[in-house]
Amino acid sequence: MTCSYWIFLVLLGLTMALVSWCMDYASAKSLQVYKWMHGELQGNVLLQYLAWVTYPMVLIMFASLFCHLVAPQSIGSGIPELKTILRGVVLKEYLTLKAFVAKVIGLTAGLGSGMPVGKEGPFVHIASICAAVLSKIMSIFSGVYENSAHNQDLLVCACAVGVATCFAAPVGGVLFSIEVTSTYFAVRNYWRGYFAATFSAFIFRVLSVWNKDAVTITALFRTNFRMEFPFDLQELPAFAIIGISCGFLGAFFVFLNRQVVLVMRRQTALTRFLTKHRLIYPAVVTLVIATLTFPPGFGQFMAGELMPRECITSLFDNFTWTKIWGSPPPPGLGRSAVWLHPQVNVFIILLLFFVMKFWMSAVSTTMPIPSGAFMPVFILGAAFGRLVGEIMATLFPNGILFDGIVYRILPGGYAVIGAAAMTGAVTHTVSTAVICFELTGQISHILPMMVAVILANMVAQGLQPSLYDSIIQVKKLPYLPELGFGHFSKYNIFVEDIMVRKVKFLSSQSTYRELNNLLKSTSLKTIPLVDSKESMILLGSIERSELLAFCDWWLSAERRILSQRQGPASRESWESFAYVDEEGAEESEEKVCDALGNGIKAWEEAELDKQIDIDQIRIDPSPFQLVERTSLHKTHTLFSLLGLSHAYVTSIGKLVGVVALKEVRRAIPHVALLRPRSPCSAVPSHACAAVPRALCLSITLPLPSFLLRRSVLLHRC
Repeated sequence: MTCSYWIFLVLLGLTMALVSWCMDYASAKSLQVYKWMHGELQGNVLLQYLAWVTYPMVLIMFASLFCHLVAPQSIGSGIPELKTILRGVVLKEYLTLKAFVAKVIGLTAGLGSGMPVGKEGPFVHIASICAAVLSKIMSIFSGVYENSAHNQDLLVCACAVGVATCFAAPVGGVLFSIEVTSTYFAVRNYWRGYFAATFSAFIFRVLSVWNKDAVTITALFRTNFRMEFPFDLQELPAFAIIGISCGFLGAFFVFLNRQVVLVMRRQTALTRFLTKHRLIYPAVVTLVIATLTFPPGFGQFMAGELMPRECITSLFDNFTWTKIWGSPPPPGLGRSAVWLHPQVNVFIILLLFFVMKFWMSAVSTTMPIPSGAFMPVFILGAAFGRLVGEIMATLFPNGILFDGIVYRILPGGYAVIGAAAMTGAVTHTVSTAVICFELTGQISHILPMMVAVILANMVAQGLQPSLYDSIIQVKKLPYLPELGFGHFSKYNIFVEDIMVRKVKFLSSQSTYRELNNLLKSTSLKTIPLVDSKESMILLGSIERSELLAFCDWWLSAERRILSQRQGPASRESWESFAYVDEEGAEESEEKVCDALGNGIKAWEEAELDKQIDIDQIRIDPSPFQLVERTSLHKTHTLFSLLGLSHAYVTSIGKLVGVVALKEVRRAIPHVALLRPRSPCSAVPSHACAAVPRALCLSITLPLPSFLLRRSVLLHRC
C-alpha cells in the first residue's frame, strides 16, 4: 500500500473511534439521567411513570423529526443500502455529510432512550459515510481517490471499521462485514480492513481507559468462566437444541419484522394518517414499550429496569439464579438481583423477558429513526440461552461428573452461545461466534458455540432471508439476490431467454438528427455503437453524457458563428469550445437571429442531417459482452463479481440484445419454476425418436413473458 492508503486508514480508524466513544459516552449519560429521574421520584408512582414514559418519548420523537428534516436517508439500519451501493448501484444522498450528522445525532438519541434499538447497523453506515467524505478530501492530494472502483474498496474497509468500533472486535468485525456486505470479496481489501479495524478498536478502548471507564484494555463484556473444564460433552445436545431453536426463532423474527413493515406500507386510512403525522407511530411504540417495562408495574416481572448493556452483563454472569432464588443474594450479584423476584420463578421471569422483548425488538426496529437489530437480537439470544442453561442447572443440580470430579453447569456460558446463535440466524452469518469471543474475552466455549451457530444458520437460511435481505426486498432496492443451491434450472435458462431484443443503438452512419431523437426517447446511461444497421457489428459503447455534450456543441451558437466565419469546410474539435465565453456569442446570436430569422433554423436542420463524426467522440471499445447461450448461473456470477449494470449480447460479433440487472433479478424468482422431467413423460414418441437425448422441462404457469417465449418442451441435443 502507498503512503496515502496508510494515512486514509489511520484517519478513518481514528475518526470512527472518536465518534463511537462520544456516542457511547453521550448515550450512557442520557441513560444515567433516565435512571436518576426514576430513582429520585421513588414513592410517587404516578410521577415515576410519567418520567419513565416521557423521557424516551421525547428522545425518540426528536430523533425521528431531526432525521426527517435533515436527511431521511439516515433512517433505519443502513446495511441494506450499503449492500446495494457495494453492488455498484448509486443511491443518492446516502453517503453525504448531512446524512452523517443526522445518523450520529439520531442514533445517539435512540440509544440514550433505553429503547431496544442497536448501534451496529447504523454505525456501519456512519463509517461508510466517513470513508466517502475522507476519500473526497484525499482526492485533493491524490487522483486515485476519484476512481469509483477504488472507492468501493474503501467502503468495504469502512464496514469492518464500523463493526469493530461498536464491539471492540476487529477480527469479528472484518469477517462480519465480509459476510454481510460482499457476495465476492477482493483479498486485497483483507489487510486494509484488518489494519483499520484493529486501529479503530484499539483507540476506542484506549479512550475508555482514559475516561476511567476501564482499568485497562479489556473485552467489552468480559466473562470469567472456568477455563479448565468449561463444558462437558454430555451438554452438546443442549447446545445443539439452542442452535436449532435459535434458527427457528431468528427466522420468525425476520418474518415478524417484515410483516410489521409491510403493514405500515399498506395503503390504508391508518397508514396514510401515520404518514401524514410522522411522529405518532414512534411515539405510540415508545409509549407502549415504556409502559410495559415500567419497573413498579409489569416491568418487575421482566427485569424492565435494566438497560441493554446491563442486560448483557447480568445474563453473562457466573451465578446460577435458580440456586440462589429465594435466599439472601450472595455478594457480587450486582444488577443480576433484578432477575430474582421474591414471588415469581426465575424461569417465568426469563420467559416473559424473552417473549416481550422479542416483539418489542421486532417493532422498535421499524420506527423511523436510525436503528439496528444486532444488539436487541443479541440480548434475545442471551436470554434464551440463559433460560436453557438454568433448566440444565435444575436438571443437574449437582453438576456433571467427569473423571471423579463434579463440574457444575454454567448458565452464563449457555447465554453466550444463545446470543451468538440468535444473531447468526437473523443475519445469516457465522462470524457472530468470533464477535462473541472478542466481546467476552474468552474462547472456552468455541466448540459448542460453532455447533450452535452453524445449526442456527442451517435452519434459518432454509426458512427466511437474512434481516438485511428482507429489508432489501421490502424497499425494492436494486440488489441482485443469490441463486439457490437446489435450483438446477439456472443452468438451463440462458441469456437469450431473458435479454431485451429491441436494442436502442447508434451506428457509424447515423445522423445528428437520429442521435438527438435517440437521446430524447431513452434514458440509457450508455448507448451501443454498431458498424451499420445492416451488419450490426458491435464497435463499442458511448456514455450518454458524452453524447449529450457532443450534440449540444454541434448545434451551439459558438459553432454556428465559427462556421459562418470560417466556412463549412473547417473542422474543429468540439472539446476546444468547452470553456468559450458565451456573452459575446449570445450577443452575436441575438444579432444573427434579428437579421436572419429563419436562417438559424435552416442551419440547424441542415446540421442535423449530417452524418456523425465518430472520431470526435470518446468510445469504450470493449463493453462487457455475453453470448446468447450464456447460462443464467454464469450471468449471475459475472454480474455479482464485476458489479455490472448491463451487458450486451452478441452472436459472432453482431449485437442481438442487451441484458440489464433488472432482467437478471426478474429471472431469479422463476428459476425454481423450471424442473427437469423424464423425457418420455412429456415428449411424444416421435419426438423422442427424433431427439433421443432431449432434455424436457415442464413449466409451471404463470410465468413472465421472457420465459413464456420458450416452448413448454425444451430440447437440447
